Parts: sequence; structure tokens; C-alpha cells
Amino acid sequence: MHYDAAMASTPTINDLARHLGVHKSTVSRAMDPARRHLIGPALLQRVEAAARELGYRPNRAAAALSTGRSKTVGVLLPDITNPVFPPILRGIEDALDAEGYFALLANTARRDGAAQAAVERMQAQRVEGFLIATAVRDDAWLDTLRAGGAAIVLVNRTDGRGLLPAVVSDDMLGMRLAVDHLVALGHRRIAHLAGPQDLSTGAGRRIGFEQAMRAHGLRPSAVFECAAYSIEAGSAAAAQLLARGTRVTATAWVAANDLIALGALQAAQHAGIDVPARLSLVGHNDMPLLDQVAPPLTSVRIRHYDMGLRAARLLLAMLAGTPGSGDATVVLRPQLVVRASTAPPA
Repeated sequence: MHYDAAMASTPTINDLARHLGVHKSTVSRAMDPARRHLIGPALLQRVEAAARELGYRPNRAAAALSTGRSKTVGVLLPDITNPVFPPILRGIEDALDAEGYFALLANTARRDGAAQAAVERMQAQRVEGFLIATAVRDDAWLDTLRAGGAAIVLVNRTDGRGLLPAVVSDDMLGMRLAVDHLVALGHRRIAHLAGPQDLSTGAGRRIGFEQAMRAHGLRPSAVFECAAYSIEAGSAAAAQLLARGTRVTATAWVAANDLIALGALQAAQHAGIDVPARLSLVGHNDMPLLDQVAPPLTSVRIRHYDMGLRAARLLLAMLAGTPGSGDATVVLRPQLVVRASTAPPA
């Protein structure tokens, strides 16, 4: 049977069923990831081929009205321009797509009130749950959302109190790997360019750095909090450290993320300090293209794609009512990637 050109320009599930000569409930099951196992492989292949031929797309709005389920999840990211977040989002979308869910994305860029406004708009769109990477510690709007019974999973950050399920990297271990590497090279005077302390990653990595130093019987040469996870903030913090004479008292810096590290690298090079001959530098996240920097940056690699994938699967388990899923925190193990920005002290 051939597709009739007079058929509506946007084919419906009824059009697809007539095209195949089957009941529309059969097509409906084939288009639903949760029920497609009820269809035989040969028929399922026919339905998928016909859907591609006709350009059929499921009508999510109609499905939401008929089932009460929007199959949509709200995703809040603090800054989509940060290279950390695209692989997290890719993992989220892959997990959601496998179960027939769709991600509704908001880029809040840490503007005052932006996250709460995005949540309100998403709730108006009847999202079923939230994946939130913007959470700061003790965030009032997040408490309100949780108290309202929303399904929430935090990504790459925690709420600081363990009230919400989260998928994070082991920041303490990441800092320990960085410090252990520098100490093994012979460094004893090590400074930390910390991330914003209102974020769980900034606070956790600072604590991890300080604990790692104590484990070696060392004290930090300096700890300086950066205003943001950005190249500009890293450059400004490094310039202030250098103005305090840190180039004399510290032979290595550990940055809370790669953007801060790149800013610090710029500041050091502007001051005529060779990296790594006079100063070793370690980043955190191992974002793309660090091997193209001069010198290539040693960094703590975080499994960002896995983080997004696991967070989305955890939220889907919550929505399915899986026991214990709402109490889970998943901690992923990082690894150190050694490149040319670290060397024994001069």
C-alpha cells in the first residue's frame, strides 16, 4: 500500500495504521518504548520503516492528554557554553530517548532567579521530573521544589545535605590523585585555585585538596577562591596569587576546574613564568582539546557522559516507582590524565 499524497501533510497514527493495514493500537504500541516489546520483530521493523517513509512523528501533546504523562523531563544547566555540560547532556538524552522521554532544556547561566523561573515554566509544560546541575548548597528554591513532591536528581553537584539523589564524581579522590601526582614529582609547596564555595564541587574539591595535603604531612601554600568556573576568574585569581609572591612559595597549582586552570596558565605565561619548568599546573574535568593547549594540561578526568546517563536512568527509576531509587547517590571514580603541564620542581 502506498502513501496517498492527499493525506494530511503531518501524518497521524491513523494514517500510519491505514498505510500498513493494521489496527492503530498496534502502531501505538510500536511507537511506545515501554510497550514495543509486545510487537513481533518483523512487524516492528515494518512500522518503523513506514514511519520513516511517511515522516510520522509521535504527537507528545496528544499522548500527554490521553495518558496524563508528558514523557518530558526538565534539565537545568548553569552554563551550556561550559565544555563540561554537552557530554552530560548527551548522556541524559541517550538515556531518556531509550525510554521514549524528551529533555526540555534551560540554560540558567547562574542569573539570579533564572533557575526558579525555568522550573515554573517547565512545570507549566507538565514535565514529570527534573535533572538539575545548577544546584548550589542550601538553595531555597530547590527546597521548595523538593517539598512540593517533584522527582529530582542532581547532576555533577549535591545539595550539601544529602536530601536529594545525585550523580557526582568523587571530588575528594580527584584532588587526592592530583596532589599525589605532584608530591611524587617532588613538589611540597602546592597552592589551590578553588571553585566558588557556594557550589558543592567548589567546596568538595577544596576540602579534598586540603585533606590530600595533610595526608602527605603538608600544608597548602595558598588557597584562593575563584569567583566563577571561568578562564577570566582563573586568570584574576592567579594574578592575585602571583602578586602575593606565590611564584616563590609555590612550585605547583591545583585548579578546581580546567577553565580556571587555563586562566591561571595565561596569567603565569603573562608574568613570564614557564609551565612546567618553573610552575606545574593541574586542572580538573579533562574537557576536550586540553591536549592542544601549550603545554598540554594535566587534568583529573571526570566521566561526564556516564554522569548524565546514570542521572537520567536514576530519575526514570524514580518515575517508575522503583524502591530505593529516590535515596540513591551515585559516585563515579575519576582518573588522572598526565600531560606536559606538570614536571619535577626546578
